[in-house]
Amino acid sequence: MIISASRRTDIPAFYADWFINRLHQGVVYVKNPRNPRRIAKVVLNPEVVDCIVFWTKNPRPMLDRLNIIDALGYRYYFQFTLTPYDRQVETGLPAKAEIMETFRHLSDKIGSHRVVWRYDPVIISSDFSMQYHLAEFDRLCGKLAAYTQKCVFSFIDLYAKIRERLKPFAVCEINTLHMNQLAQGFAQIAKRHKLTLATCSETIDFASYGIAHAACIDQGLLEHILGCSLCAKKDPNQRPACQCIESIDIGAYNCCSHGCVYCYATTSENMVCQAMRGHDPHSPLLGQLRGDEIITDRRANSLKVPHISLF
Repeated sequence: MIISASRRTDIPAFYADWFINRLHQGVVYVKNPRNPRRIAKVVLNPEVVDCIVFWTKNPRPMLDRLNIIDALGYRYYFQFTLTPYDRQVETGLPAKAEIMETFRHLSDKIGSHRVVWRYDPVIISSDFSMQYHLAEFDRLCGKLAAYTQKCVFSFIDLYAKIRERLKPFAVCEINTLHMNQLAQGFAQIAKRHKLTLATCSETIDFASYGIAHAACIDQGLLEHILGCSLCAKKDPNQRPACQCIESIDIGAYNCCSHGCVYCYATTSENMVCQAMRGHDPHSPLLGQLRGDEIITDRRANSLKVPHISLF
């Protein structure tokens, strides 16, 4: 199985100790986001956990723990989001110069093929024009191209829960014409910097610019890292345009304090503060147990061919 850590929160930035404790204990509880009384008990064992995919904007707290993960026998790679936005948009992040230094350090430590850069989401507004994005993408490529092999981007989806937060920035939906113009410009810049470029969960086809549809839980990359074939299926819980294979996400919503105004995984600052105050690094669950939950074992299968199964 593939562990996603996590689309729902930044585990490397805020919960590195909790994550390492879960690996040592060999089990993690995962709350069903649609039914919080239902909890899955997931076995963590390198015989069945084929790879861990970390999602982060600031993995610095995890850097000195990677040797522990390596020693325990787990394989992993990082989806690393690094955008040009300032603290008006990403209110809780460190300075971008510091984040770029972390990006380079991580790449030097684990290899450029295991650090996928995400320029995500692309926000179009009076402050963040197409010209702004082309210039900033070129600048960031110049800083990061030697430390990654691939960049993934996507255009912002104005979900109802984030629309109000984005009003002060006069964010607008980007039309197909502008999508194509920006994609073509990005493709030219990426080619100059020898970077592979792909989109995340976009239905629009940019193949004519040499831009593929990305899979963040990427079977090809996983097989390259693991050195073997995987028997995997597309994840049915993701959007139709998503190319990811199945994974188990061990995160929880409303427990990330990066404060990104475009974040779909955070409802309110108060909920985040409450969750972080109640966090127990020794709990099997990222979040608080109420005591009335129904806990069931989640089947854990290696996807390697042939695979190993544990219950």
